[in-house]
Amino acid sequence: MLPVEHDDPINAKILAISEDKIEGFVREPFEEIAKRSGADVDLVMARIAAMLRAGTIRRVRQTLLATNLAEGALVAWKAPEEKIDNAFDWMFQRDPFSGHVVLRSTDTVTAGSDYKLWTTVKVPHGFSLQQHCELLSKKVGAERFRLMPAKGIFTLGVGHVRRKTIEPGSKADQPAKMIPVQVVDLGEDEWKVLLTLKREFSPEEIRSTPWAGRAKEAAVSLDEFYRIAEQLNARKIIGRFSTFLEHVKPSVGGVRVTRFNALFHWVVPPGRETEAGGEVGRHHILTHCYWREAGPEFKNVNIMAVAHGTDKQLLLEHKAAIDRHLEFSGIPVSYTNVFWGGRSEIKPSEISPQVYREWLREMTS
Repeated sequence: MLPVEHDDPINAKILAISEDKIEGFVREPFEEIAKRSGADVDLVMARIAAMLRAGTIRRVRQTLLATNLAEGALVAWKAPEEKIDNAFDWMFQRDPFSGHVVLRSTDTVTAGSDYKLWTTVKVPHGFSLQQHCELLSKKVGAERFRLMPAKGIFTLGVGHVRRKTIEPGSKADQPAKMIPVQVVDLGEDEWKVLLTLKREFSPEEIRSTPWAGRAKEAAVSLDEFYRIAEQLNARKIIGRFSTFLEHVKPSVGGVRVTRFNALFHWVVPPGRETEAGGEVGRHHILTHCYWREAGPEFKNVNIMAVAHGTDKQLLLEHKAAIDRHLEFSGIPVSYTNVFWGGRSEIKPSEISPQVYREWLREMTS
């Protein structure tokens, strides 16, 4: 039996690379993980497959910059207390276009603290995000919702294992560069390759030349699959090749990757969002950092970031270091807050227009 906990020394060495260091499309992703982690490729594949079977790794997949393929937003939902759990279950189980589904709370009653259900939602181009959320509202009995589409992305990754040892204030030498959100149209062959490319890997698929089976599934040659995938990569549609740890629930051995999930909020002056996002996003502890307009319900918050950890106080120290850095950088902050994650489920959001049409027919029939 191979060790399957994330804190096993060899697994930790592999995960430090495989979680979020393999950028873009790579023809031999497991060889690249091996090369960069210093582990033998056969050992890398065996360990990743074992962790996936055990549930330590939740999924292995090629991620996409889906903001360029589907209209998306972070959505905060206000629902009666007695309906919150059912709303959570419905969005996780019945809506393939909702990705992260999280119950959040604040340490004190504050702006927006009555919005307890938070989700990420994406709908394919040609469909309405507003109408989608109105339909979800009716299905779950929500009173109100607030759409917060990303206007810019500064940080997008995971890397929970390597972030365990990061000290408060640790940051990159340069500010994070903002990735603008832009619409990309795809042709039929590109969609065929993309939809097979993004599907999760089974343990049996973790082997050399892993894309050969996907090329066959897309009914193209392997060379053609590579050509289209690399073309999609050049168009900034491909994210990372990632092994996603189960970071919400304990492993089969009772080991937790994280215990706390913090959503940080800041209000910076209009016109300084790009600068502020760059200064916040350069901090190594953050897995996500966005420019989003949260509106008056949340005191007009415009910079948001996410950090995970096993120690709540340490996460607050990380935030305090970011706050000090913003002050040092001359960026005024008129309001800040932390929303803590509780119950949480995560799945990839579907982005296929065909799947959306079929789902919509089922929901409205």
